[in-house]
Amino acid sequence: MKALNSMHRHIGKTTDVLSFPQMSYSVKRKALGVKSYNAINAQRTTLLGDIVINLQAAKRQATEHGLSFMEEISWLLVHGILHLIGYDHEKGKYAGKKMREKEKELLKYMGSTGKDKS
Repeated sequence: MKALNSMHRHIGKTTDVLSFPQMSYSVKRKALGVKSYNAINAQRTTLLGDIVINLQAAKRQATEHGLSFMEEISWLLVHGILHLIGYDHEKGKYAGKKMREKEKELLKYMGSTGKDKS
């Protein structure tokens, strides 16, 4: 994971999840013919990209956050998906807050226990 992070983001340390979008957010929206991802028709499909999850980091973070391993994997998967559709917590405090809110919303929809990592 450290090598991938270094190669693709020029950050020489490991991370818990990496997302590799197939196309830019605006191109995806145009291709799908929608104004926002909340409006995506469930019958349409598109390849958003790839997500790589660091299982060792997930195990460690699950313990740190008092979550099960699968709960942590769910957080990381949702986090990665949000990056694929244009969310980016590294673009400032507001962007980070919006991304965290969307993570919680999606995890609740998926049946999460409601435990919070923050």
